[in-house]
Amino acid sequence: MHELAPGLILAYHGCRAETAERLISGEGFKASENLYDWLGHGIYFWESNPKRALDFAVEQAQRKDEDPKDWSLVGAVIGLRLCLDLTSKAGLDSVRIAYLRLKETFEAANAMDRFPQNNKDLLRRNLDCAVINHLHAIGDANFDSVRGVFIEGNELYPTSGFYHKTHIQIAIRSRECIKGVFRVRPQDIE
Repeated sequence: MHELAPGLILAYHGCRAETAERLISGEGFKASENLYDWLGHGIYFWESNPKRALDFAVEQAQRKDEDPKDWSLVGAVIGLRLCLDLTSKAGLDSVRIAYLRLKETFEAANAMDRFPQNNKDLLRRNLDCAVINHLHAIGDANFDSVRGVFIEGNELYPTSGFYHKTHIQIAIRSRECIKGVFRVRPQDIE
């Protein structure tokens, strides 16, 4: 693996408005540690996509039967540092090996009935989360971030290879990657 790019990127985090205010005032992010996190445990961002981050926040509000107006987003300046990049062959090969090792562990323990599975709709990705977390546990490298492309939503038009919710998602594992947090201007969302 390698440091992805020496530059910085802008990324966006959808959250409750009160959380956004706390983050802007300097409070640290809380890492997600759900069993179904797509890129394993970490602090999740949408790369260069404030509108999708806000859409996600609105979707979260609706799932929780909350008012979408109570949800917002923050921007962050991020350096990915040592990144498990799932847009690269090396990154994908590493994840495949971690999957095989995780499966061997469950088979050796005669516990395949408890082997994690992704939901068919791929919104809850227990297997992907377990594999990436396993890679961090067994790997030689301590990754600071994980980056992947996700194709979601409906086709933009019939037979399209483009989908409505396609995005690049980042999970930050090392808080050192987050260089600053900022309020997103309304004109930057559209």
